Amino acid sequence: MQETRQNRIARLLQKELAEIFQAQTRAMHGVLVSVTRVRISPDLSICTAYLSIFPSDNAQQMLDNIRRNEKSVRYELGQRVRNQLRIIPELRFFIDDSLDYLEHIDQLLKK
Repeated sequence: MQETRQNRIARLLQKELAEIFQAQTRAMHGVLVSVTRVRISPDLSICTAYLSIFPSDNAQQMLDNIRRNEKSVRYELGQRVRNQLRIIPELRFFIDDSLDYLEHIDQLLKK
């Protein structure tokens, strides 16, 4: 039962975080931030979000910027989900480099 609730909340947070990042990066032309996966702890206190950043050249710089503005992202997330969640989880962001890894494997196979 707990697993189902975690999955529902993770999907909700993924959708809302994606909308937040889409709105914030709209002003920055040529940058795309996607939320590829969200995991939430069993006690719903920690949300781990994996971000795919395009172009990947400045992905670490964008991730550092997102981490610096984590409090404002959490506040905006809280405004969006305040009717669904009682406590807004602490946010942790990581780069999802699975697409880069896939591209690297594809290039190796073509050689």
